[in-house]
Amino acid sequence: MSKIITPTVGRKVWYRPSESDFKGPIPMAVVKDQPLDATVIAVWGDRMVNVDVIDITGRHFPVLSCDLLQEGDEPNKDANGKTVGRYCEWMPYQLGQAKKEAA
Repeated sequence: MSKIITPTVGRKVWYRPSESDFKGPIPMAVVKDQPLDATVIAVWGDRMVNVDVIDITGRHFPVLSCDLLQEGDEPNKDANGKTVGRYCEWMPYQLGQAKKEAA
């Protein structure tokens, strides 16, 4: 079984934007298939956080009640298997550190 990493305020995560992040008066700027930098600003549980996302131009976007995927979790998908919705996830380094700690 995978170890749950307990989120805390100030921790860094990768943010994966949704289609809606690219719409509106100030869309997020991204590089295709690369995550964005995000910092946890509030914790609702092991799988739900608020984050401050920074896009590739340095603009900040608060994202509230964002799914935080833990190791082994899969993002939401539509009927065609395409990922839908936004989410954040732990970086590979953090997952590795959690495995070392568990061992």
